Amino acid sequence: MQEDIRQDNIVGSRRFSNYFWGAFLALGGISFLLAGLSSYFKINLLPFANTTELVFIPQGVVMMFYGTLSFSLSLYIGATILWDIGSGYNEYNKIENLVKIVRKGFPGRNREILLTYPVTSIQSIGIKISEGLNPQRSIYLCLKDERKIPLTPVQQPTSISNLEKQAADLAKFLDLKLENL
Repeated sequence: MQEDIRQDNIVGSRRFSNYFWGAFLALGGISFLLAGLSSYFKINLLPFANTTELVFIPQGVVMMFYGTLSFSLSLYIGATILWDIGSGYNEYNKIENLVKIVRKGFPGRNREILLTYPVTSIQSIGIKISEGLNPQRSIYLCLKDERKIPLTPVQQPTSISNLEKQAADLAKFLDLKLENL
């Protein structure tokens, strides 16, 4: 039975890069916010710098604005980590002839995203490789009605040989052809 069902887990927003950028933005945002407040109250709130000499308008206001913006962005990243947005799995079931794509979304009525496709409506497995400033290496589920459903998570691009191996294994498992997009 295990050879008839394949499940690929997808890592969501709980990645090292999100933890790093969330902490970095929180620390930087609080520092900028304290620097702006120090210039307003003329009290040094930062132990490692003397920011009381900053002129509040325009320098202190700009520091407070950037600090608030940075800290707010870190709260957003923290919320996506807490809710684990984008995590889920792809399930390929030969017994039921179904492909299920399950992801977590933002809290609310449609928190869990479930896409189900019968294997008979799938035309092929597609690979899209684009290099350049924003490289993209993805595996797609190509449906007969010309829709292309991405199967790979948003992450650092994997090696081309690894991507081709994953796509070939999936195409062989589902008995579909493999095509280049």
